[in-house]
Amino acid sequence: MATLAFDPTKLAVDAIAGEAALDAERLTPAWLRQRLANPPQWQPEITRDFLSDRLEPVPAAVLIPLVQRPEGLTILLTLRTAHLSSHAGQVSFPGGRSEAFDVSSVDTALRETEEEVGLPRSHIEVLGSLPDYLTGTGYRVTPVVGLVTPPFTLRADPGEVAEVFEVPLAFLMDGLNHQRLSVELPGGRRSFYAMPYERFYIWGATAGMLRNLFHLLRA
Repeated sequence: MATLAFDPTKLAVDAIAGEAALDAERLTPAWLRQRLANPPQWQPEITRDFLSDRLEPVPAAVLIPLVQRPEGLTILLTLRTAHLSSHAGQVSFPGGRSEAFDVSSVDTALRETEEEVGLPRSHIEVLGSLPDYLTGTGYRVTPVVGLVTPPFTLRADPGEVAEVFEVPLAFLMDGLNHQRLSVELPGGRRSFYAMPYERFYIWGATAGMLRNLFHLLRA
């Protein structure tokens, strides 16, 4: 399993992406339903991590959970436990590898979300999916976008999830909050995005998928 040879939080910021924040109208459930149901022509920016080298990627799926709060939509994220074999201690969407009994990537995302954070699929309205993303640890991840209706009670799996938190969608859909960083590795200089929020450091695959969501919504 690929291990991380650097601490992304210690790197200097090369640049800020800097695109304008999305209009408030584009951050509403009705607009998101329409956009995911009828996406325009758009181009994903990042579809793989720079460490990806596995010949046969393992199919997986994550849920991008858009929680409907009175003050606006938030995205629910998890902080992974420190002892996991991959992406330990990192911020991620709920999700995981597909099993033979999963009928689709949507089924994988909903099952894994319930297993990891205790969020029942009855609270989730699936809007659509983003392009697959190849992670450095060898997973081909399908990001499934879903609207989550409160109230719900979460129950995090202590073996996988150290913490569950929410970030305002408006914060994540603002190019001024998208940092560009790079690191020198044996294979050459590699770049990635980070979106630090309060005490949480969102980066790598999770930031890459959020960046693609941003492009889809601003197209």
